Amino acid sequence: MISQEEIAELLTEYDVKKLYIGTIGSHSALNIFKGAKEEGFKTLCICKERDLIVYKKFPLADEIIMVEDFTELLDDHVQEKLRSLNTIIVPHGSFTAYLSTEQLMNDFYVPIFGNRRLLHWETNRELQAEWLKRAGLKLPRTFNKPEEIDRLVIAKLPGARGGRGYILAKSPDSFKRRVEEMINRGLLSRGDLEKIHLQEYIIGVNVYPHYFSSIMREDVELLSVDKRYESTVDAIGRIPAEEQIEVGISPTYTIVGNIPITLRESLLPEFLRMGDNVQKVATEIAPPGIIGPFCLETVVTDNLEIYTFEISARIVAGTNVGIGTSPYAYLKFGEKMYIGRRIALELKEAIEFKRLHNVVT
Repeated sequence: MISQEEIAELLTEYDVKKLYIGTIGSHSALNIFKGAKEEGFKTLCICKERDLIVYKKFPLADEIIMVEDFTELLDDHVQEKLRSLNTIIVPHGSFTAYLSTEQLMNDFYVPIFGNRRLLHWETNRELQAEWLKRAGLKLPRTFNKPEEIDRLVIAKLPGARGGRGYILAKSPDSFKRRVEEMINRGLLSRGDLEKIHLQEYIIGVNVYPHYFSSIMREDVELLSVDKRYESTVDAIGRIPAEEQIEVGISPTYTIVGNIPITLRESLLPEFLRMGDNVQKVATEIAPPGIIGPFCLETVVTDNLEIYTFEISARIVAGTNVGIGTSPYAYLKFGEKMYIGRRIALELKEAIEFKRLHNVVT
């Protein structure tokens, strides 16, 4: 594994007055680039040809590296280019979708804003559950195999797949039937079956709080909250139940967008404690813990119980709803603060106090 000492040594070769903030061109890249520009940094986009239109129409990237596949990030010449431009990489969901956490930990010799060790905890369901339980969070029940299903469950695949391939089932038979249907539709493969995670489906409102763990200010900040808009589950309600049954519509959970939420204030104390507790445990399992953004994926029931079913130990796409508009970022910082800019501000303060090595790994 690339050690913290190696990254610290690499940083001594960087010209911190000419830093680039870079990321893969997808997910939350515009968020990251806009925030970097507002704090005075240059920006770098690793981009595929088909996505280039985004960064031409929204010209926030000062430098663009074209690739055919994001695995080219592991190529020596690409990494040399990133290092020559004094690049700090900000990881988002596409990194763990296209690269394994082992590759990120062992083969990617470029400074990353955040704790790359926690990306491994994020993508491992068992480690993730251990982390959240130690933090005192309430988790849905999990099932080891389909034969154990005795209630409504949601079947998920690992990594940041945007909900694609998720299914609901209430028995072993309904699980098998839904899997076959999804395979026939091309949303699942046979190979996916070994990686499916079965989790009790909690009925309630999905709530995704976005936190920022600041090493420089020694605080965990709540900056925005969102919920997801998913196809087809959020469209089924427009079709009468009789027609749903007649045509055999089954819900899918592919995320197509995000919707901002302002929480009732009585929920805030618990959500704030949850963020603090997750970071406290993170400092124990992977010192110095979470560096920068993270998100808890939760469900709030009708009696206001909060169940946490997942954690993302990096920026999530839902933070895009907070660009320039989040009430929680405004309450904390005033106008125009959001996760992308908060990342850049943390880097700016780390440079000012000669602590850049404390916020990158």
